[in-house]
Amino acid sequence: MTDQTMGKSLAQVAKELVAPKKGILAADESTGTMKKRLDAIGVESTPVNRSLWREIMATSAGFDSAISGVILFDETLRNPLPNGQMISDLLKSKNVHPGIKVDKGTIKFNAEEETFTLGLDGLTERLIEYKGLGATFAKWRAVYKVGNSIPSEAAVMSNSIGLAEYALLVQKAGLVPIVEPEVLVLEGDHDISLSRKVTEKVLKDVFYWLEKFGVKLDSMLLKPNMVLPGKKCPTQATAEEIAKETVTVLRATVPSQVPGIVFLSGGLTPDQSTEYLKKMNTMFKDLPWQLSYSFGRALQQEGLQAWGGKKENLKAAQDAFLARAKKVSEARE
Repeated sequence: MTDQTMGKSLAQVAKELVAPKKGILAADESTGTMKKRLDAIGVESTPVNRSLWREIMATSAGFDSAISGVILFDETLRNPLPNGQMISDLLKSKNVHPGIKVDKGTIKFNAEEETFTLGLDGLTERLIEYKGLGATFAKWRAVYKVGNSIPSEAAVMSNSIGLAEYALLVQKAGLVPIVEPEVLVLEGDHDISLSRKVTEKVLKDVFYWLEKFGVKLDSMLLKPNMVLPGKKCPTQATAEEIAKETVTVLRATVPSQVPGIVFLSGGLTPDQSTEYLKKMNTMFKDLPWQLSYSFGRALQQEGLQAWGGKKENLKAAQDAFLARAKKVSEARE
C-alpha cells in the first residue's frame, strides 16, 4: 500500500477499511487511558512501553488477515517504534491503513454533566500534518448520556454539528472520516427500549447534519454503539434482542451510501462484543452496509494480560491477540 494509496479515492479507502473478514483495531488510547491499561498488568506507562505494546500487535504475523486499519494516538504515529520503524510504514507494508484520532476530548457544559467534543481549532493544519505522517483516515468521538430527558437537545445538536464539521474538514484534507457518536448505553438502569430511542434520535440528527454540511456519505464510516440495556437494568437482553434492536435503529437512520458500520466495543467483554457482532451478521443478510468492528479493549485485553510487560511472554501475547482477532473476523461472516 506504499505510494499507491495516493491514487485511491476516499470511497475506495472507506471500502477497504470494511473489506470482508476485516475490521479496525482501535489503538488510539490517550496517555491517561493507556496508563490505566498498563497499570492493570503491572507495567509502567512510559512512552517506550506504550509504543512497545502497539508494536507487539502490529508485528503479529498474520494480523493483517483480520485488521484493515489501526486508529493511532498522536504519540504513536509521530514517533518511531522501539524497533526503529515508523508505525505508518510498518502498517502500510502489510496493506493496513494507518488512522489517527483527532478530537481533543470532551468538556462538560451543564448540570447533567453532558459533554461536547473539542478539537476543531487548527484541525485542518493537524490533518495535513497527519497525512504527511502516513495517515489515510481519522476518527472523532462524541459522547451522549442516557437518562430522564437526556441527552438534551443542546447535547445532541452540538455534537452532531461538531461531527459534521470534522467529517467535512477530514474529507477536504484527503482522508476518510470515521464518525463516532457513542451513546453510553451501558451506564445506568434503563431498559433496551430507552437505549434504542436515544441511539435512534442521535443517529438521525448526526446524518441530518452530515448531509447539511455536504459530507460525502460513500467516503466515511460510522462507528456507533450497539443497542444494549444499562448494566443495572433488572432485565438484560439476549444476543438476538441486541442484534435485532441495533439493526432496527441502523435501518431507520443510516443511509445506504455509507459503505460500512464499525461498532465500538464500549465496555463489553471480548466475548460479548464478538457474539453480538456475529449474531447481527448471522440474522441479517440483506443490509446495504458492511457490519464490521472498530474494537479497542475487546481486541487487546487478552493479549495485554498474556504479555504482562515481560519479554518472554511476547509470543503468548501475540498469540492471544491473534486468537481474538480471528474470532472477531469470523463474526463478520
